[in-house]
Amino acid sequence: MDAGLFIDGVTIALEEREIVSLTKRVAPGGVLTVMGPSGAGKSTLLAYIGGFLDPVFSARGRVFVDGTEVTALKPEDRHVGVLFQDPLLFPHMSVGGNLMFALPEAVRGRAARAERVAQALEGVGLAGLEARDPATLSGGQKARVALARVLASSPRALLLDEPFSKLDAELRAQTRELVFSKARENGLPVLLVTHDAADAEAASGDIVRIGE
Repeated sequence: MDAGLFIDGVTIALEEREIVSLTKRVAPGGVLTVMGPSGAGKSTLLAYIGGFLDPVFSARGRVFVDGTEVTALKPEDRHVGVLFQDPLLFPHMSVGGNLMFALPEAVRGRAARAERVAQALEGVGLAGLEARDPATLSGGQKARVALARVLASSPRALLLDEPFSKLDAELRAQTRELVFSKARENGLPVLLVTHDAADAEAASGDIVRIGE
């Protein structure tokens, strides 16, 4: 029962106006989609789970990942991976450098770390691109590198803040399938926020609507 993501009575308010109230469990490899219009509080929910909620909001409730209450931990200790609308790759680092930055400290030794980076890139269909400058990549390649970087950090859950919204239709469908298949492969519970019904349909999980 402890496996996966459990959102336990999380309530978020802005100036005493409640914008999010949620209790939900997401199984390993499963996806919970939170839908609603812009400004409804979707990204705010992710920020609370990730540990970077703006202090203008007040929040209460607990979030557990595999039985551990992550809301009691520092953000860096929560091991929750986040994909945003933009890939947010470090422009001063190579593709390989971006992934190397995300590797856990437990992966020690130059050879072992390089091997982990190579495996992560191969896993998203970008084998051999370690030396590439992120600026030379296509939009789809940047999205794949961002996913590889998150997975390389060994997360225990995955938060998706409309990461497909800036891709064209064909690329969007391909990237969605890659992200969800990698989550299933790694047994990661996923929380997706979106206003796009196609995203929710592709996720094939429970849907919660807020702000309507």
